[in-house]
Amino acid sequence: MSFIQLNGHNDSVPPERNLHDSVGPGGSYRVTLNHDASDEENRSSLLKQCHKRCAQRTLEVLEKNGSIFIKLGQHLSSMNYLLPLEWTSTFIPLQDKCPVSSFESVEDMFQKDSGQSLSEMFTEFEKEPIGAASLAQVHCAIWKETGQKVAVKVQHPALEEWVPLDLALTRFSFRMLKKFFPEYDLEWLSSEMELSLPMELDFAREGENAIRAQEHFKHVNEPSLVIPDVIWSRRRILVMDYITGHRPDDLEYLDSHGIDRDEVSAALSRIFNEMIFGNNAPLHCDPHGGNIAIRRNTSRRRPNFDIILYDHGLYRDIPTDLRRSYAKLWLAVIDADEARMRKYAREVAGINDEQFPLFASAITGRDYRVVTKSVAMPRSSQEREDISGAMGDGMLQQLVQLLGQVPRIILLILKTNDLTRSLDENLHTKLGPVRTFLILARYCSRTVFEEQMEAIKHRGTLARPDNFIRLLGAWASFMRVELKLSLYEYYLSLRRFVGIA
Repeated sequence: MSFIQLNGHNDSVPPERNLHDSVGPGGSYRVTLNHDASDEENRSSLLKQCHKRCAQRTLEVLEKNGSIFIKLGQHLSSMNYLLPLEWTSTFIPLQDKCPVSSFESVEDMFQKDSGQSLSEMFTEFEKEPIGAASLAQVHCAIWKETGQKVAVKVQHPALEEWVPLDLALTRFSFRMLKKFFPEYDLEWLSSEMELSLPMELDFAREGENAIRAQEHFKHVNEPSLVIPDVIWSRRRILVMDYITGHRPDDLEYLDSHGIDRDEVSAALSRIFNEMIFGNNAPLHCDPHGGNIAIRRNTSRRRPNFDIILYDHGLYRDIPTDLRRSYAKLWLAVIDADEARMRKYAREVAGINDEQFPLFASAITGRDYRVVTKSVAMPRSSQEREDISGAMGDGMLQQLVQLLGQVPRIILLILKTNDLTRSLDENLHTKLGPVRTFLILARYCSRTVFEEQMEAIKHRGTLARPDNFIRLLGAWASFMRVELKLSLYEYYLSLRRFVGIA
């Protein structure tokens, strides 16, 4: 493992200490699962305590080793569909609590990569970073050429040396886990990291992703989205316009500035549904709370806020056929049509009938019994208890195996879904999930409508009666969802007008 703590010092963590800490959880689970609990309630309590204890130990190991291990912990914190709540909640601090590289090491790297000193490119450069992440940190500066205030994202210099070893050891760790616990095969997670990490470490590519997302949303009516302008980039350095705000779960800030949480929720839903279902749209695959900020905007009446999107390193493109089948899957989920759900789950991820209930729960984050009734129902505390209990009763093992079989792009879509769902739940909106599911339905129905129109054009002229009938059917299905959402939006506006919401 990488034993350098990225704080400007080369302090090492003894290898034997890390090895001892990392194998601890396995023994703890064996003891807990073999414990002869007197009743189910006591067994559940013991398992939750074990989850929390093991998660805390793992958190300490990840923090000690830094580098990509913090990135791994961030990824695990988003996997609510896979890990018990005690694990995901324990790892949340990794989204903001990250190591810091020394100013001297940053200065040396800048000279090496750009061929210029900091003073040649900036009139001011703050030595203390304003933020640090697992792979990089951000400094405030003044761009000499224009006098503009900028954010300079610099990669931790030690990463270049340690990442290959860290990836090899991550691969080895998951291989050993599979050897001793064959039912918990997580090698797909290390494979995904080996594919994704080089992309995230290329800041020139990140700059290109940010520009591409900006260009796409210029043609989309979503005024709240702000992506900072890219000014200059190299493989390990990215200079962008300085734009800051507050975390989306800073409810005190939202409420004190008159920012409607429900409107923030709706805007986030539109942004990420556009990224998933929009034609040729790039998908931001890491939208956790640390990569999104909210700021008040007084220049317009509605919306009176901006959503700032950072960290564009991990982007993927969803193939058109997959995007269309995925839209049909969600329309089936929203309609609680199990037969159609099963059909499109097979198309999207090769899911068979036996695997389907588990996949439906993973993709929606809901109990399967709820999925077959109405996924828009508010999540109850009992439902959370049921899912957590199921994780301890063998569902976790089945889910690990299932996720090892699905296409990698589906894993990233699942991750994006779960992160955006977490953002929405942390807003504690008044309206619950109904509106976000209607927005999702609008994007899905639009995607299906576009496919139907494409098929009709290929069949020939609308003068043909069968083509005209198909057109009417496609238009009616699309307008049904549009009308439902428009009426609901009007209802919400009316509630605001009379002061109910």
